[in-house]
This record gives sequence, structure tokens and C-alpha cells, in this order.
Amino acid sequence: MTSTPPRRKRATVHDVAREAGVSRGTISRLLTGEGYVSAEAREAIEAAIRKVGYVPSTTARNLVRQRTNAVGFVVHEPHSLFLEDPNIGEILLGANEALSEDDYQMVCLVIGSDRDSERVARYLRGGFVDGAVVVSARAHDPITAVMRTSQLPVAFVGHPPDLQGQSWVGIDNLASAQEITARLLATGRRRVGMIAAALDRDSGADRLAGFTRALGDRFDPALVAPVDLYSYSEGAAAMSALLERAPDLDGVFAASDALAAGALDALRRAGRRVPEDVGLVGFDDSAWARRCTPQLSTVVQPAAGLGRAAARSVLAQIAGDQTEPAAILLDTPIAWRASA
Repeated sequence: MTSTPPRRKRATVHDVAREAGVSRGTISRLLTGEGYVSAEAREAIEAAIRKVGYVPSTTARNLVRQRTNAVGFVVHEPHSLFLEDPNIGEILLGANEALSEDDYQMVCLVIGSDRDSERVARYLRGGFVDGAVVVSARAHDPITAVMRTSQLPVAFVGHPPDLQGQSWVGIDNLASAQEITARLLATGRRRVGMIAAALDRDSGADRLAGFTRALGDRFDPALVAPVDLYSYSEGAAAMSALLERAPDLDGVFAASDALAAGALDALRRAGRRVPEDVGLVGFDDSAWARRCTPQLSTVVQPAAGLGRAAARSVLAQIAGDQTEPAAILLDTPIAWRASA
């Protein structure tokens, strides 16, 4: 019969003081950087910390400073899409990079239901984070209201229509959608449809508006297939529906690369060649665009840059360097490839 080894006791500041032969107050001054510590004492303390394996706790220091050194990363998407959408991952990594540079931790908070909204709202009001980056907020989103009333430093990725006096980072979805639709039309396409997603968000609504503006008098609302999410499966289903509705369709703008990848497979199943029979363009320049065959023509959305800019805005608010709401727009060039 084997016995469980005793759990090793965590080293404390008392152990360091005993090993270094100095007072706990001297150790505190060294760890907090507040007050003088001689070179001899500093050397003895650092050697003692290494010997006893002491890891300073930030809890007490954060209580004094009223800081958690954590920033929430709030994503209002179903859990499945959080894993499927590479843009969210790129935004997350960009934000984490900026936070890490300032020694801040990221706390991921995914909202996939009303219950999640209530739980996350309680967490944000509870003082567990110093600020938040919010992704995919919709119109009348309860998290937007929480951010507004809590006075928590925040930066939104995107611009919900009911955003009031809060910082945001985004792209010009309308102009970008208009430009890539115009380029698709310039290839000679005459019956061009759109798979439009997330119309309850600024990104989805603005991409549809840009598509409509590019077509002008040629816009046909019957050639728009609205879906809820920027997902592969919804793109495939919408493409099949468009082909049934308009068999002569020869061009499609999908509001995301994931939608376009689904549309591409649906076109193949229907015996349509891309780009010979149907020109297809997407939006994002995500991994979806580069893995498709042919590769997708698409709008380049700087997802990691959006995350970095949003996180830096939050950090500037926390530090008191940004006292007024900021609105930051990043560029979106077009990557023109073989699908159109």
C-alpha cells in the first residue's frame, strides 16, 4: 500500500526573512519598490528568495492598489463559433500580446446564452478585472449597458449602434464591402447575390449596406440570403437557397470567409465552377480564405491589430493616459485571388 507524500508547504516571506537575516519590512520595501533597500540587503534577499523558492503573491499588493492586473476579453458568440472563427482567435492573440507587454492577465468570458450574459455582467460589476475588451456586441446588448453604467475602462471591437461615450476600434465595413463588390462586378458578373450575416451588429449591417450601394439600381433584395452567424454551415445552406431562388446567379459576396467557404462547397455540389460559372468573394482574409481551392478574393481585416489596439486603449484608460473616448479605424486592403 502506497502513502500519499505530504504536500510541500509554500514558502512565505517569513522564510525569506529568516534565511536573509533581514526584517519583513525590508523585504516588503524591495518587492514593492517603495523605500530604500541597501545593495547588501537586496543581494541577501534575492539569494534567499531563490533558495527557499518564494513566489511573491500579488493579492495584497493589488488590494492596496485597488487593481487586479487583469483585463476581461468578452466575446458575445456561441461557444462553437468562438472555436470555429479564426478572426476571434486573432483578435484574442493581438489583445493578449498588448496586455502581456504591460504584465496584465487576460480573462476570457464567452457569452453564448442569456444566462451567460447575466453571469458575465455580475463578474464585470464585481471588480475582478480592471477593464474589458468587448467583441461582437449586438444592438441592445446587455453587456454594452453594463459597460456604460459600471464606468469600467473598456474598448469595443466594432461599433454597436447604441454605443454611447465609449472607446472602440474597428474598420470601415461599409466602404470595404462596397469596394470588393465593385471589383466583383467589374469582372462582368450580372446577377450578383450576397450571403449577409449578423445583421444585428454593425459589421453585418454595414457590409450589406456597402453591397447595396455598390449595386445601385441593379440591387435585387431577392438575391440577399440573410443568416444569423458568420459560420461555414450557414454559408453552405444560404448558397443552396440562393441557387434555388436564382439559378442564373453568377456572382456572390459572402460577408465572411467562413460563409464563403461554405458557399464554395455548396456551389461545387451543385456543379458550378468557381470562378468560371460563379465569381465568389469573402471578407476577413482569415485562414478560411487561404485554405480554399481556389483561394478566396477577400477584404483583409487586421484582426490581430484590432485586438492590440483595443487592449492598448483599455490600458491607457486604466493608467489615466486616455481620458476621452477614442475611435480608431484600421485599414482594410483587398486581397484579390483566383475565386473571382
